[in-house]
Parts: sequence; structure tokens; C-alpha cells
Amino acid sequence: MHLDRRRFLKFACASLAAATSSPAAAHRAPRKPNIVLCMADDQGFGDMAYNGHPVLQTPNFDAFAAAALRFDRFYAAAPVCSPTRGSVMTGRHPNRFGCFKWGHGLRPQEITVAEALKTAGYATGHFGKWHLGSVLKGSPVNPGASGFDEWFSAPNFFDNDPIMSRRGKAVPAPGESSMITVEAALEFIRKRAKSRKPFLAVVWFGSPHNPHQALDEDLALYPDESENRRHFYGEITAMDRAFGTLRHGLRTLGIADNTLLWYCSDNGGLPNLGSTGGRANKGSIYEGGLRVPAVLEWPARITAPRVTAVPANTSDIYPTLLEIAAVAMPDQPPLDGISLVPLIGGRMDARPQPMGFWDHPTPGITTPSKPWMESLHKAQLAGRDIDDPSRLRLDAAEIKQQYPTDSFPGHAAWLDWPWKLHRIENNKTGAVKYELYNLANDPIEQTNLHPDRPNRAQPMKEHLNNWLLSVVNSLNGKDYR
Repeated sequence: MHLDRRRFLKFACASLAAATSSPAAAHRAPRKPNIVLCMADDQGFGDMAYNGHPVLQTPNFDAFAAAALRFDRFYAAAPVCSPTRGSVMTGRHPNRFGCFKWGHGLRPQEITVAEALKTAGYATGHFGKWHLGSVLKGSPVNPGASGFDEWFSAPNFFDNDPIMSRRGKAVPAPGESSMITVEAALEFIRKRAKSRKPFLAVVWFGSPHNPHQALDEDLALYPDESENRRHFYGEITAMDRAFGTLRHGLRTLGIADNTLLWYCSDNGGLPNLGSTGGRANKGSIYEGGLRVPAVLEWPARITAPRVTAVPANTSDIYPTLLEIAAVAMPDQPPLDGISLVPLIGGRMDARPQPMGFWDHPTPGITTPSKPWMESLHKAQLAGRDIDDPSRLRLDAAEIKQQYPTDSFPGHAAWLDWPWKLHRIENNKTGAVKYELYNLANDPIEQTNLHPDRPNRAQPMKEHLNNWLLSVVNSLNGKDYR
């Protein structure tokens, strides 16, 4: 079915491109919005001046949040980077396709948002951190194989003066890491702005992931902080400046009004440095590991700034964009996200269905951008390419393991606002313990109400277990048959 789906996508994209290339078709077709998806790497909910940080300077993010739809309860689908990015691409919880932790990637069988939007005539580009497979030529899970026409990407987080992969060619990119990402995205956007063809630009920053390497001009803004904090804050300020350049670029090109610009982070804040939105930090599915800053701007549809407390998460991005673009994909596997179009239109004051989270105990996979890109650059200068099957992820489509359907190891949670039920299964003994919190009254999850509220907890346990079983069935490949 996967190969048939790929053939369909190629046929549909080619047919649609031909159909919309005529002047008559262009005149008839309503103008679909351009879409720019931005994501930080390790920026916590509180790592924004507009969210009350007492030190950080984020003037561009502040202006953005003051002019748009600000989410005060937005969640990453996972507490670390790669899985959350996979949720954006697919609208699905990343455990469904085995993207458990950092360094795990997509399965080629998955339908990505880039592939889906191409069927609606979108040009697509990826810029910055990929971390969902490979950035090598010939990989079944590089950005090009995942639906992106243009890509200027890194295998993982990257710092200043990186070597990036431009459609598989190693390219030195001198400059501050966030700005070189935005400059590449704007190069793509300028080309697309000249035509009626809408575009999707995915702009994924490598900041503020460690090691933190701030510019002198940004370090100077934080003279009273420790050296570590100066570099951490300085990286966020540099990312803020780059984001401001991107937002200004959309206005200069005259396309900001009908461009949907969505910003969020991939997980909660860093221990000892970041500022979170609750208990714990990155790596945890308590609130501090999942709650992230998020803002959506679309002047043509969001005509006045507002703030929403409706819970939403990164899995919602895919179904939201598909509804906006009027796309329905054949053989769409189960989604975990919901469309936020009613929320964008001011018609949603409560989330219509709960959200599930699951931090599986499978460890991450090391994917070091700097040495890998240096080795690729060296090899290509010598007329060769990297042919390591593990770096190419040639086995990405293989489902090598069947997971049990009667145990769900690790830490899972079910958020049915304001209630959040935690299910924690001991990886060795299989013993399960539960915790229940009312986030409206206890946003930092301190008072476990599970012993006192069995009538509230029991239906949540049933829903959570049903959802976990559905995720395992997907993980075992049942969605592709």
C-alpha cells in the first residue's frame, strides 16, 4: 500500500500542477494561504519575555505574540525533539511509527504534511534541523523523500558556521545558525512569492540546544548572568532576531496577510537553564516537559490579537493545515491531532477530545550533525558520497519488531482538561501506578488526587489504555496493510 500511495501522490501532484498551470485555472482558483512553520529546539514555555521571563530579551517574539493568536496551553506531542517533529509531519503520535526518542525518524510509509500539501499545489521547502532520518542523497527518509522540493537541512541541532545539506550536497554556511536558516528560507520564499502557487516553508531552528554559542553582541545584553546563561539567553535573542527578519521579509514581499505563520518549540525547557510551564523539564511528560510557547499569525483570518487557553498540541498542525488547504488524503492512517480551524475562527472554547502522551523507554540514537556534515563535505570534495546504510537509513521502512499489546512500558498520560491522568509502568516488573491531577487548580502537578477520585480516574484509564493499544497496533504496522 505504501508504494501505491507514493505513486498516487506523484500522479496527483503532477496532475494538479498541470491543471493549475493554465491562466484560466489560476483565475478560478481561490488563493490558498502560504504556510510557514517555525520550531525552536529546546525552548521552554517560560523562555519568552512575553511569558514573563525577567531577563530574556525577545522583542520580535513579543511583538508577534501581541499581534496574533497566542496559545497559553500548547503542548509538544513528545518531551524530546525528533518525536515532536514527527508529529508535526504526520498529525500522529510519534510512537505510532517508532519515533520514540531523539535520532529516531519517520517511516517512509507515513504521509507527511509536505506530501499532502503538494497534492493541493503547494511548493515545499525545509530549512534547518531535520532529525527525522537523514540528509544524505538516496535516503528514503531525507527531506526530499518526505515531500520537500527544496531543502537546506542538518541531521540534528547545529551551531554557528555549520555545514548544511542542500538537497544532499554539503554546503558550508558561515553565519549565526538561526539567521542562516532564515536566509535560506527567505531565498525560497522570494522565488515562490512571484507566482500564484502557494508554498509551505518549514523553518526549524537549531537553537537554543546546547552547546550554546551566542554572538558577542547578544552576550553583551546579559552582563550580570553566569557564562552559561549568557550564552543560552544570547542564543534565544539571536533566534528572536532571525525570526523578526523572517516576519519582516513576509511583509516586504507583500504576502504576510495571506501567510499562516506558526511558531512553537519541540519540547519543554532545559534543566538548570530553561524556564518551563510546570513540573519537571525536557524529557518528562509532566507539564514542564511538554508545555511550550506557541503563536499563530494569519492576518487575513485572525484580524485581531487574542489569547487562547484551549489545549492544543503539535499533532494538531497536520489536520489543521489539511483542512485549510482542502486536502483529504487517501489511505490516511489514524490521526491523533484535530483540526484547529474552529479555534482559529474563534468558534472553539474547549477541546473536543483528549490528548494522549507516551514516553516509551526505548533509548535515543546519536546523530551528531557537525562531524557527520564535515565527513560528508570532505567525501564530496573528493568526488564521493557517504554510502553508510545506517546513516542513509535504508531500512527505515522495515518493521523489525512486534510490540506486545498487553503492556505499555514507560510513562503515559491522558489529558482531558482540566484532568491529567499519568500511567507509569515499571519497565522491569510491569507494575503500574497512576497519578491524577487537576491542572486548573494544580498546574504544577503536586497533589495526586488518584486515591480520592476513583470515579474520575476510571474512565480516563479506559480511554488511555484504548489509545495505547491503538498506538501499538500502528507501531506494529497495522495501519499500512
